[in-house]
Amino acid sequence: VQLQASGGGLVQAGGSLRLSCAVSGPFLGSHFVGWFHQAPGKEPTFVATIMWSRGLTYYSDSVKGRFAIARDNAKNAMYLQMNSLKPEDAGIYYCTAARIRSVLMTTPTRPHEYDYWGQGTLVTVSS
Repeated sequence: VQLQASGGGLVQAGGSLRLSCAVSGPFLGSHFVGWFHQAPGKEPTFVATIMWSRGLTYYSDSVKGRFAIARDNAKNAMYLQMNSLKPEDAGIYYCTAARIRSVLMTTPTRPHEYDYWGQGTLVTVSS
């Protein structure tokens, strides 16, 4: 699976930004595709993920109600709509994909559970 993130930029606090991720590769229907956020000097943290086949979504508590993840099967693309941005949302956003290893697999939220990582896109939030 290959992932290419785009859409980062500079935005004022309280503003909105939409990130995009071009996704390609076989068996996308057998993956979760999601976003991680890495603040300067910190490890990546989970933001949101979507089960590609069924469109089921899951969010971290810090972005619930502000961010929305979606995927477009026809375009092989994933999006992260970010609203009410805060200075602490600034950093690099990575789009990622995790293979669904079994029907009993729980929603992946940890970096090591994701098998594929794209290059990041930088989001800067001015206060």
